[in-house]
Amino acid sequence: MEGKVFKSTGLWYEVVDNHGNHHKCRLRGKIKLKGMKTSNPIAVGDSVQFYLEDNPENTGVITKILPRNNYIVRKATQKSKQSHILAANIDQAILMVTHTYPKTSLGFIDRFLVTAESFRIPVIILFNKCDLLGEEEEGAVKKIMALYETIGYSSHLISVLEDTGIDSFFNIIKGKTSLLAGHSGVGKSSLLNKVIPDIDQKIGDVSNFANKGIHTTTFAEMFEAAPGTYLIDTPGIKELGLSEIDRQELSHYFPEMRDLLGKCKFHNCHHIHEPGCLILQSLENGDIAQTRYDSYFSMYHNEDNRR
Repeated sequence: MEGKVFKSTGLWYEVVDNHGNHHKCRLRGKIKLKGMKTSNPIAVGDSVQFYLEDNPENTGVITKILPRNNYIVRKATQKSKQSHILAANIDQAILMVTHTYPKTSLGFIDRFLVTAESFRIPVIILFNKCDLLGEEEEGAVKKIMALYETIGYSSHLISVLEDTGIDSFFNIIKGKTSLLAGHSGVGKSSLLNKVIPDIDQKIGDVSNFANKGIHTTTFAEMFEAAPGTYLIDTPGIKELGLSEIDRQELSHYFPEMRDLLGKCKFHNCHHIHEPGCLILQSLENGDIAQTRYDSYFSMYHNEDNRR
């Protein structure tokens, strides 16, 4: 039988077959022995082959992972050699962020964007909790949104609490499989409950002490918002390390830098201090934002500054 993985709990997988039936499946051990460098050989969104066991629980065994159209991974910022697949076979990634309560740094946003660029996955940025913003804060957020819009990332200001922008969000995801990612506490579960009321995702608070979200989603899971429209919820990401991106290729994943590549004085320019660097010149001219270059500099030097 063939099906798609809708939920992963580490040891067991919820697989939905081509007829819409849900099956609790485990992974055949031999698949784990193929030298994969990821902590999870199967991810939500994977298409798999499986068979049902002859037992009272009618559980299944996954025997094969079918070829992926794409996938996106994250790597812990600590010195871990393994990566974790967030999702597979997605049309787009939606990064949900907040200006405050909790604060999402621009460094975190840029790391996510670079990761998605490296896997050629389009990203849409949602700035949630606009109801908490004063006039000055809203102006600051709109400037950030304008920056990312200029680079090519569609950005939207929403409030899940007040239903602001929810209709527009549904138009964004309609007919697609979308990954929903971001820090804990930014409102991912609340958004899912708005779009798909039947699922009743657990909602957590934000710690007043640390201004950080408290984890409520433990495992990745895919939900059907409408026929042909799927949302993959993921546990909140505290930190985001880059997965095996060679720093010589890093500038390729910054769209505003990509157009300038090959035009520097030296063909092997690192865009750090070399004379005749067009990217540094564009930074000085204001054509590249200082915050974006700061993110490039940090990633280039592999600074684990946990931004």
